[in-house]
Amino acid sequence: MNHAATLTTGPIGARLTRMTGSMLLGIMGIMAFNLADTFFLGRYSTEALSAITFTFPVVMTLASLALGLGVGVSAVISNAIGEGDQHRVQRLTTDSLVLSVLIVVACAGAGLLTIDPLFRALGAEGEIHAMVGRYMRIWYWSVGFVVIPMVGNSAVRATGDTRTPSLVMLSAAVTNVILDPILIFGWGPIPSMGMEGAAIATAVSRASSLSAAVYVLGFREKMISRKGMTPSAVLASWRRILHVGLPSAATRMIVPFGVGIITRLIASFGPTAVAAFGVGSRVGMLVFAVVMALSAALAPFIGQNLGAGRPDRVHRAAWLATAFGAAYGVATWVVVALLARPIAGVFNDHPEVIEAAVRYFRIVPLGAAMSAALAVAGTVLNAMLKPGRAAALAGFQMFVLNVPLSYLGAWLLGLDGVWWAAVLANTVAGMAALAMMRSELEKIHKSGMA
Repeated sequence: MNHAATLTTGPIGARLTRMTGSMLLGIMGIMAFNLADTFFLGRYSTEALSAITFTFPVVMTLASLALGLGVGVSAVISNAIGEGDQHRVQRLTTDSLVLSVLIVVACAGAGLLTIDPLFRALGAEGEIHAMVGRYMRIWYWSVGFVVIPMVGNSAVRATGDTRTPSLVMLSAAVTNVILDPILIFGWGPIPSMGMEGAAIATAVSRASSLSAAVYVLGFREKMISRKGMTPSAVLASWRRILHVGLPSAATRMIVPFGVGIITRLIASFGPTAVAAFGVGSRVGMLVFAVVMALSAALAPFIGQNLGAGRPDRVHRAAWLATAFGAAYGVATWVVVALLARPIAGVFNDHPEVIEAAVRYFRIVPLGAAMSAALAVAGTVLNAMLKPGRAAALAGFQMFVLNVPLSYLGAWLLGLDGVWWAAVLANTVAGMAALAMMRSELEKIHKSGMA
């Protein structure tokens, strides 16, 4: 199939709106995975809710690695499409899937060997530590069902098709929502499996998305090919993908690594504080899905227009996305602050968990506007093949600002101080991101070429 550069002409706002709408459906599906586990395990027990919260940093790290690799895949494939190089499109797609398989094997092996010491280091103890171990042993064996579809869907999005990957993710999420209560609580002849049930539901659901992604790439889009698959060609593809993918993965992995450190700090306030953080962060991810969808749509748009030599469209799209993200962030805080208590009550009925989650919802979203700006700027820089700058921004936000401020805030204000640290870190880092993005956009705009 000949993949034309479909994003280099037409109204920019309308095009990004349609792509964002399609992507939102899929990202909501991804969020539904997390929310379903949080909701049903929260109803199962407060201990289970705490246990699933301890898994967030590790699960997010592996997902971030897959997403980072996907960013590299989307950037180089969309650029090749913009240049009209169809053979390179096939080579990059095929070689990216081979690379993802190798990464899965390495990560699963390392993960299975480090479950006990890693989660003890994160602060999990006693029965909660045992519950985490039972969940992660199943999750690691099925990690390929998570990583490979993410990479494959990124390749599809590079063509400008955001609808198909979204439908794939949404169908997997629906499967998970159906299976979660059956396997966690038991139904008929199926016994209650608690944490293990949640892990099995996720594995089965993700397996369906793997099959769909391979079918779309191999049979519908004809983007998988063995033609020209020599060791030198494969290595050349990997270098191009990893040039963007590794810094992007590092950027995304910074967040869960930092969250792991902050989770350890929050654990010092007790299991109810960890549970509240789990509720707040999962709901926050759901609310932020719109910005994530916009960022996912923006990446192939910028890649194709850079490849086609249209810096004017890159400049306009970047600032449109930034303005929308900031406005959405302000609206987010208003809505979440007003509905904080009923939202918290949906996930757990423990009074202390609810109170801590309410404080989270009323404080952390104050930084949502600048957090959106940071996300958009990072996407723009990665798509412009400037991944090092995006990684530097993420490191600055987490390790220069968020982690130190969290410890200072906890010392001064208790748990609320951790929430306020997130606001300050996102605000300062968002301002720095806007300045860096403006500088890079001005460079290509003045040059008149990508």
